[in-house]
Amino acid sequence: MNLKEYIRTVPDFPKPGILFYDIATLLAHPPAWQAALERLATIARGYHPDILAGIESRGFLLAAPLAAQLGLSFAMIRKKGKLPGKVISHTYDLEYGTDVIEVQPDMIKTGQRVVVLDDLLATGGTAAAAVNLMRRIGARPEAVVCLIELSGLMGRNRIDVPVATLLSYEE
Repeated sequence: MNLKEYIRTVPDFPKPGILFYDIATLLAHPPAWQAALERLATIARGYHPDILAGIESRGFLLAAPLAAQLGLSFAMIRKKGKLPGKVISHTYDLEYGTDVIEVQPDMIKTGQRVVVLDDLLATGGTAAAAVNLMRRIGARPEAVVCLIELSGLMGRNRIDVPVATLLSYEE
């Protein structure tokens, strides 16, 4: 099954000059969604994770069902101020400024092998920050796995663990 047939592209969203890769059309097609999850599960399983961590928000759509399918725990990596209780934060640079991601440290145990998931890898900044956040809490990030990669943006070059993606688009 060619999963690219189920990814809709939306020009000039969210701003002019951006081509948005919309996974809603994949999610709306059960056989394609199941095929994507099965392929992602095969990739993630190869890294022998103890836990899957999804990056807000579409990374949750991948990591949560995969964790259930693989019998693993799931942890959320969220933007600042979205998680209750104690959190560990990591500030990282954007093209024009900074951003902050957080995780609840009691969701991931020291030494656990983590695979980080997101829907799309573009510049790699958020994925690299998620890997660094996992290290800050004592976890062992094993890989970043994404549904889509915009390979022309070279985001994987910013990430110091293996990167695996299902679909690649030149950007």
